[in-house]
Amino acid sequence: MDYYGKRYNAYKANLHSHTKNSDGAYSPGELIEIYADNSYDVLAFTDHRKTNPVSTYDGKGMTLISGIELHPVGPRNLPWHLLALHVPEDFPGEYESAEKAITAVILAGGIVFCAHPHWCGFSSADVLALNGISGIEVYNSSCRFIGKAYNDQCWDELSNAGYVLGALAVDDTHNSSHLFGGWTMILAEDKSPASLMESLKNGRYYATQGPQFHRLALNGRIFEAEFTEAAEVIIYFNNSRGICVTAPNFPDYGTNNIVSSFAKEIPETYTGPIRCRIRDKEGRYAWTTPVYVS
Repeated sequence: MDYYGKRYNAYKANLHSHTKNSDGAYSPGELIEIYADNSYDVLAFTDHRKTNPVSTYDGKGMTLISGIELHPVGPRNLPWHLLALHVPEDFPGEYESAEKAITAVILAGGIVFCAHPHWCGFSSADVLALNGISGIEVYNSSCRFIGKAYNDQCWDELSNAGYVLGALAVDDTHNSSHLFGGWTMILAEDKSPASLMESLKNGRYYATQGPQFHRLALNGRIFEAEFTEAAEVIIYFNNSRGICVTAPNFPDYGTNNIVSSFAKEIPETYTGPIRCRIRDKEGRYAWTTPVYVS
Protein backbone atom coordinates (compact mmCIF):
# COMPACT_ATOMS: atom_id res chain seq x y z
CA MET A 1 0.00 0.00 0.00
CA ASP A 2 1.15 3.54 -0.80
CA TYR A 3 0.98 5.22 2.61
CA TYR A 4 1.76 8.94 2.55
CA GLY A 5 4.53 8.57 -0.01
CA LYS A 6 6.06 5.26 1.08
CA ARG A 7 5.21 1.70 0.08
CA TYR A 8 4.43 -0.85 2.78
CA ASN A 9 3.18 -4.39 2.87
CA ALA A 10 -0.36 -4.71 4.25
CA TYR A 11 -0.83 -7.49 6.80
CA LYS A 12 -4.29 -8.68 7.85
CA ALA A 13 -4.44 -9.00 11.63
CA ASN A 14 -6.83 -10.06 14.34
CA LEU A 15 -5.42 -8.45 17.47
CA HIS A 16 -7.99 -9.56 20.06
CA SER A 17 -8.80 -13.24 20.66
CA HIS A 18 -9.52 -15.67 23.50
CA THR A 19 -8.90 -19.38 23.85
CA LYS A 20 -9.93 -22.12 26.25
CA ASN A 21 -7.15 -20.78 28.48
CA SER A 22 -9.67 -18.13 29.56
CA ASP A 23 -13.24 -17.94 28.24
CA GLY A 24 -12.88 -18.85 24.57
CA ALA A 25 -14.45 -21.80 22.78
CA TYR A 26 -11.31 -22.78 20.85
CA SER A 27 -7.96 -24.22 21.79
CA PRO A 28 -4.92 -22.21 20.63
CA GLY A 29 -4.33 -24.73 17.84
CA GLU A 30 -7.92 -24.51 16.63
CA LEU A 31 -7.78 -20.71 16.63
CA ILE A 32 -4.61 -20.76 14.57
CA GLU A 33 -6.17 -23.11 12.02
CA ILE A 34 -9.28 -20.94 11.72
CA TYR A 35 -7.42 -17.70 11.00
CA ALA A 36 -4.70 -19.26 8.86
CA ASP A 37 -7.38 -20.87 6.69
CA ASN A 38 -8.96 -17.44 6.19
CA SER A 39 -5.85 -15.67 4.90
CA TYR A 40 -4.82 -13.80 8.04
CA ASP A 41 -1.19 -12.80 8.43
CA VAL A 42 -1.16 -11.92 12.14
CA LEU A 43 -2.96 -13.31 15.19
CA ALA A 44 -2.66 -12.03 18.75
CA PHE A 45 -3.50 -14.21 21.73
CA THR A 46 -5.05 -11.97 24.39
CA ASP A 47 -6.67 -14.19 27.00
CA HIS A 48 -8.08 -12.58 30.13
CA ARG A 49 -5.33 -12.14 32.73
CA LYS A 50 -3.28 -14.91 31.07
CA THR A 51 -0.59 -15.07 28.45
CA ASN A 52 0.01 -18.00 26.11
CA PRO A 53 3.29 -19.72 25.15
CA VAL A 54 2.97 -18.51 21.57
CA SER A 55 6.63 -19.21 20.81
CA THR A 56 5.81 -22.93 21.08
CA TYR A 57 2.86 -22.77 18.64
CA ASP A 58 2.99 -23.45 14.91
CA GLY A 59 1.57 -20.28 13.39
CA LYS A 60 0.82 -21.91 10.01
CA GLY A 61 2.56 -19.01 8.27
CA MET A 62 1.06 -16.32 10.52
CA THR A 63 2.96 -14.12 12.95
CA LEU A 64 1.70 -14.86 16.45
CA ILE A 65 1.69 -12.04 18.99
CA SER A 66 1.94 -12.63 22.72
CA GLY A 67 -0.76 -10.52 24.38
CA ILE A 68 -3.06 -10.34 27.37
CA GLU A 69 -6.29 -8.58 28.35
CA LEU A 70 -5.91 -6.82 31.71
CA HIS A 71 -8.75 -5.80 34.02
CA PRO A 72 -7.73 -3.34 36.72
CA VAL A 73 -10.62 -1.57 38.42
CA GLY A 74 -11.64 1.70 36.78
CA PRO A 75 -14.18 4.50 37.33
CA ARG A 76 -17.43 3.60 39.11
CA ASN A 77 -15.84 0.29 40.08
CA LEU A 78 -16.07 -0.95 36.48
CA PRO A 79 -13.20 -3.11 35.22
CA TRP A 80 -11.01 -1.77 32.45
CA HIS A 81 -10.44 -4.00 29.44
CA LEU A 82 -6.88 -3.16 28.41
CA LEU A 83 -5.62 -4.95 25.31
CA ALA A 84 -1.86 -5.42 25.78
CA LEU A 85 0.18 -6.59 22.79
CA HIS A 86 3.77 -7.83 22.47
CA VAL A 87 4.31 -8.67 26.12
CA PRO A 88 6.57 -11.41 27.52
CA GLU A 89 4.98 -14.83 27.75
CA ASP A 90 5.31 -14.75 31.55
CA PHE A 91 3.73 -11.30 31.90
CA PRO A 92 1.69 -10.88 35.13
CA GLY A 93 -2.10 -10.77 34.82
CA GLU A 94 -3.14 -8.70 37.84
CA TYR A 95 -2.70 -4.97 38.49
CA GLU A 96 -4.37 -2.72 41.02
CA SER A 97 -4.72 0.25 38.66
CA ALA A 98 -4.79 1.04 34.96
CA GLU A 99 -1.81 3.33 35.39
CA LYS A 100 0.34 0.53 36.83
CA ALA A 101 -0.84 -1.93 34.17
CA ILE A 102 -0.09 0.41 31.26
CA THR A 103 3.29 1.34 32.71
CA ALA A 104 4.23 -2.31 33.15
CA VAL A 105 3.27 -3.16 29.56
CA ILE A 106 5.26 -0.26 28.12
CA LEU A 107 8.32 -1.06 30.25
CA ALA A 108 8.11 -4.64 28.97
CA GLY A 109 8.20 -3.40 25.36
CA GLY A 110 4.49 -3.73 24.61
CA ILE A 111 1.63 -1.41 23.69
CA VAL A 112 -1.88 -0.96 25.06
CA PHE A 113 -5.27 -0.28 23.47
CA CYS A 114 -8.50 0.44 25.32
CA ALA A 115 -10.87 -2.34 24.31
CA HIS A 116 -14.56 -1.68 23.52
CA PRO A 117 -15.14 1.34 25.84
CA HIS A 118 -18.82 1.66 24.85
CA TRP A 119 -19.52 -1.94 25.81
CA CYS A 120 -17.67 -1.46 29.11
CA GLY A 121 -19.73 1.59 30.06
CA PHE A 122 -16.83 4.05 29.83
CA SER A 123 -17.11 7.57 28.45
CA SER A 124 -14.45 9.43 26.54
CA ALA A 125 -13.80 11.41 29.74
CA ASP A 126 -12.93 8.12 31.44
CA VAL A 127 -10.62 7.06 28.61
CA LEU A 128 -8.82 10.44 28.74
CA ALA A 129 -7.34 9.31 32.05
CA LEU A 130 -5.53 6.39 30.38
CA ASN A 131 -2.13 7.95 29.82
CA GLY A 132 0.12 5.97 27.53
CA ILE A 133 -2.37 3.99 25.46
CA SER A 134 -1.83 3.75 21.70
CA GLY A 135 -5.51 3.78 20.76
CA ILE A 136 -8.95 2.24 21.22
CA GLU A 137 -11.11 -0.26 19.36
CA VAL A 138 -13.41 1.52 16.91
CA TYR A 139 -15.19 -1.76 16.15
CA ASN A 140 -15.49 -4.99 18.15
CA SER A 141 -17.37 -7.89 16.54
CA SER A 142 -18.23 -9.63 19.81
CA CYS A 143 -19.98 -6.52 21.18
CA ARG A 144 -22.49 -6.18 18.36
CA PHE A 145 -25.08 -8.49 19.91
CA ILE A 146 -26.09 -5.82 22.42
CA GLY A 147 -25.67 -2.95 19.96
CA LYS A 148 -22.36 -1.67 21.33
CA ALA A 149 -19.87 -2.70 18.66
CA TYR A 150 -18.90 0.81 17.51
CA ASN A 151 -16.85 3.44 19.32
CA ASP A 152 -16.72 6.24 16.71
CA GLN A 153 -18.19 8.87 19.02
CA CYS A 154 -15.74 8.09 21.80
CA TRP A 155 -12.90 8.28 19.27
CA ASP A 156 -14.09 11.69 18.03
CA GLU A 157 -14.55 13.06 21.54
CA LEU A 158 -11.02 12.00 22.49
CA SER A 159 -9.68 13.82 19.43
CA ASN A 160 -11.73 16.92 20.23
CA ALA A 161 -10.17 16.91 23.70
CA GLY A 162 -6.65 16.73 22.23
CA TYR A 163 -6.04 13.00 22.73
CA VAL A 164 -5.45 11.94 19.12
CA LEU A 165 -5.23 8.16 18.84
CA GLY A 166 -5.50 5.37 16.33
CA ALA A 167 -8.23 2.72 16.42
CA LEU A 168 -8.42 -1.01 15.74
CA ALA A 169 -11.17 -3.25 14.38
CA VAL A 170 -11.18 -6.68 16.02
CA ASP A 171 -13.15 -9.90 16.38
CA ASP A 172 -12.54 -10.28 20.13
CA THR A 173 -12.98 -13.95 19.35
CA HIS A 174 -14.73 -16.11 21.93
CA ASN A 175 -16.82 -18.31 19.62
CA SER A 176 -17.82 -18.76 15.99
CA SER A 177 -20.35 -15.90 16.01
CA HIS A 178 -17.51 -13.40 16.50
CA LEU A 179 -15.32 -14.51 13.61
CA PHE A 180 -14.24 -12.24 10.74
CA GLY A 181 -16.33 -9.21 11.67
CA GLY A 182 -13.49 -6.71 11.74
CA TRP A 183 -9.74 -6.68 11.37
CA THR A 184 -6.74 -4.37 11.26
CA MET A 185 -4.49 -3.96 8.22
CA ILE A 186 -1.00 -3.27 9.57
CA LEU A 187 1.28 -1.46 7.12
CA ALA A 188 4.84 -2.60 7.76
CA GLU A 189 8.16 -3.45 6.14
CA ASP A 190 7.73 -7.11 7.12
CA LYS A 191 5.62 -9.17 9.50
CA SER A 192 8.16 -9.68 12.26
CA PRO A 193 6.74 -8.78 15.69
CA ALA A 194 9.13 -5.82 15.98
CA SER A 195 8.09 -4.39 12.62
CA LEU A 196 4.38 -4.90 13.30
CA MET A 197 4.59 -3.24 16.73
CA GLU A 198 6.55 -0.31 15.33
CA SER A 199 3.74 0.28 12.84
CA LEU A 200 1.04 0.00 15.51
CA LYS A 201 2.92 2.41 17.79
CA ASN A 202 3.15 4.94 14.98
CA GLY A 203 -0.43 4.63 13.73
CA ARG A 204 0.54 2.99 10.44
CA TYR A 205 -2.54 0.85 9.91
CA TYR A 206 -6.22 1.05 9.17
CA ALA A 207 -9.26 -0.69 10.63
CA THR A 208 -11.85 -2.39 8.43
CA GLN A 209 -14.87 -4.63 8.15
CA GLY A 210 -14.04 -5.38 4.51
CA PRO A 211 -13.32 -2.24 2.42
CA GLN A 212 -9.67 -1.67 1.56
CA PHE A 213 -7.55 1.45 1.23
CA HIS A 214 -4.96 1.33 -1.57
CA ARG A 215 -3.34 4.75 -1.24
CA LEU A 216 -3.34 7.66 1.20
CA ALA A 217 -1.53 10.94 0.58
CA LEU A 218 -1.32 14.43 2.01
CA ASN A 219 0.26 16.88 -0.44
CA GLY A 220 0.33 20.26 1.22
CA ARG A 221 -3.31 20.67 2.13
CA ILE A 222 -4.63 18.20 -0.47
CA PHE A 223 -5.80 14.95 1.12
CA GLU A 224 -6.00 12.08 -1.37
CA ALA A 225 -7.20 8.49 -1.08
CA GLU A 226 -7.79 5.47 -3.29
CA PHE A 227 -9.87 2.53 -2.08
CA THR A 228 -12.35 -0.17 -3.03
CA GLU A 229 -15.75 1.09 -4.19
CA ALA A 230 -17.57 3.10 -1.53
CA ALA A 231 -21.07 4.50 -1.25
CA GLU A 232 -20.16 6.92 1.53
CA VAL A 233 -16.89 8.74 2.17
CA ILE A 234 -16.39 11.16 5.05
CA ILE A 235 -13.29 13.14 6.03
CA TYR A 236 -13.43 13.86 9.75
CA PHE A 237 -12.08 17.04 11.35
CA ASN A 238 -12.32 17.97 15.01
CA ASN A 239 -15.53 19.36 16.50
CA SER A 240 -18.26 20.37 14.03
CA ARG A 241 -16.15 20.28 10.88
CA GLY A 242 -15.49 17.75 8.14
CA ILE A 243 -16.00 17.01 4.46
CA CYS A 244 -18.57 14.74 2.82
CA VAL A 245 -16.96 13.36 -0.32
CA THR A 246 -20.05 11.38 -1.19
CA ALA A 247 -23.07 9.75 0.45
CA PRO A 248 -26.45 8.47 -0.74
CA ASN A 249 -28.66 11.43 -1.71
CA PHE A 250 -25.80 13.88 -1.13
CA PRO A 251 -26.85 16.85 -3.32
CA ASP A 252 -23.45 17.48 -4.91
CA TYR A 253 -23.29 13.99 -6.37
CA GLY A 254 -26.80 12.62 -6.68
CA THR A 255 -28.28 9.37 -5.47
CA ASN A 256 -26.18 6.27 -4.83
CA ASN A 257 -22.98 7.62 -6.33
CA ILE A 258 -20.12 5.12 -5.97
CA VAL A 259 -16.54 6.40 -5.77
CA SER A 260 -13.12 4.78 -5.39
CA SER A 261 -10.86 7.82 -5.05
CA PHE A 262 -10.83 11.51 -4.21
CA ALA A 263 -8.58 14.52 -3.78
CA LYS A 264 -9.90 17.20 -1.45
CA GLU A 265 -8.36 20.45 -0.29
CA ILE A 266 -8.47 21.04 3.45
CA PRO A 267 -9.65 24.60 4.17
CA GLU A 268 -6.95 27.04 5.27
CA THR A 269 -9.00 27.80 8.35
CA TYR A 270 -8.57 24.26 9.72
CA THR A 271 -5.52 22.97 11.57
CA GLY A 272 -5.55 19.64 13.35
CA PRO A 273 -6.09 15.91 12.86
CA ILE A 274 -8.06 14.44 9.97
CA ARG A 275 -9.11 10.88 9.23
CA CYS A 276 -11.25 9.16 6.62
CA ARG A 277 -14.10 6.67 6.93
CA ILE A 278 -15.53 4.81 3.94
CA ARG A 279 -18.63 2.60 3.72
CA ASP A 280 -19.29 0.12 0.93
CA LYS A 281 -22.65 -0.87 -0.61
CA GLU A 282 -22.99 -3.70 1.93
CA GLY A 283 -22.76 -1.24 4.83
CA ARG A 284 -19.26 -2.26 5.91
CA TYR A 285 -16.85 0.41 7.12
CA ALA A 286 -13.12 1.10 7.02
CA TRP A 287 -11.34 3.78 9.07
CA THR A 288 -7.92 5.41 8.65
CA THR A 289 -5.78 6.54 11.56
CA PRO A 290 -5.51 10.33 12.02
CA VAL A 291 -2.88 12.54 10.38
CA TYR A 292 -2.24 16.21 11.11
CA VAL A 293 -2.85 19.11 8.78
CA SER A 294 -0.98 22.26 9.79
